[in-house]
Amino acid sequence: METVFRLESPRIVAGVARIVRDVGIAEELAQDALVAALERWPRDGVPDNPGAWLMATARHRAVDLIRRRETYARKLAEIGRDLSEAAPPEEPADPDDIDDDLLRLVFTTCHPVLSPEARTALTLRLLGGLTTAEIARAYLVPEATIAQRIVRAKRTLAKRNVAFEVPYGPDRAARLGSVLDVIYLVFNEGYAATAGDDLLRPGLCEDALRLARVLSALMPKEPEVHALTSLLEFQASRSAARTRPDGTPVLLRDQNRRRWNRMLIARGIQALARADATAAGPPGPYALQAAIAACHAHAYTYEETDWRAIATLYGLLAARAPSPVVELNRAVAVSMAEGPAAGLELVDALAGAPALREYHLLPSVRGDLLARLGRTAEAREEFLRAAALTGNEKARALLLSRADACSS
Repeated sequence: METVFRLESPRIVAGVARIVRDVGIAEELAQDALVAALERWPRDGVPDNPGAWLMATARHRAVDLIRRRETYARKLAEIGRDLSEAAPPEEPADPDDIDDDLLRLVFTTCHPVLSPEARTALTLRLLGGLTTAEIARAYLVPEATIAQRIVRAKRTLAKRNVAFEVPYGPDRAARLGSVLDVIYLVFNEGYAATAGDDLLRPGLCEDALRLARVLSALMPKEPEVHALTSLLEFQASRSAARTRPDGTPVLLRDQNRRRWNRMLIARGIQALARADATAAGPPGPYALQAAIAACHAHAYTYEETDWRAIATLYGLLAARAPSPVVELNRAVAVSMAEGPAAGLELVDALAGAPALREYHLLPSVRGDLLARLGRTAEAREEFLRAAALTGNEKARALLLSRADACSS
């Protein structure tokens, strides 16, 4: 039941928000549907289509809620439909319309009345079904900070009477950056889950990739939209090779590249070409990341990887979008291009970065570099420290096994 709700809740919230025009209330109604399922499914059995059952229940409760409102007659006239029907209202047949509830939800929660941090946190909560702890890990900030952002964001949307609407023209462009960031973060949580028993959450990856493709078709002249789509295509192409049958992670250098999805790689190449063709200036952050992913995709073996090109691209990305995480990735590429000692120097320079204090990949990378330098005792301590920081059980098991390998 927990799995079903986690998979279906974004669609339920998005579908119900079209009726009640309030994302906070829509989330509450989705929770009410879950409570109803907890009461009825153990007695009546799980329905053949649990997601449809939850959606129908939430919509019926939305209709009941609107009926109880004093403004029911006005709402009926505005929406122009019979609210006894569970179907969402018809939207104008505009070729520039977003005919996708999830994408509409993303644009709504990325409204300019919210701060950029609040937009992303709220959308990850509603669209990705991420917990506050998972979002906090993605942002490398305290969990309480994320919880406050989400509560305040929902309160602001309700207070400012922000409608569940389709933005056009300048309004859409103003929200685009936040929308791209959210889609990317949802994909990342599916690609490498910050917590739980599984490394991958394929449903999140699929939703994010589908939304990116829809957005690409909707905004064909936006290079960063195509670049994000390209990046996600490349990343998704590796999914099958990233874990063993028991779910254990497989490091990049050990992956069977024959299991990489060549169709997705081809789609990534095409999307990157569209990004290049539509760009009027220097490449944006997603274009640079897509170019890095393309370097990996073009290498049929780990040894053929053009690490010097990747290190150069990370340098450009660090200048374009400064981030300690980008610098950490650049250090890895430098270590492959120039040797582990050069990479370790860059990693040690990041040791004091507040954002990386609880980031398990910092000691993980440092442990790998130390192991390559033959400093196995120090490497073991770093792997143990990384294992203590991660919230993902599969990642923790891999790190502990690497620590054991250093001991032996």
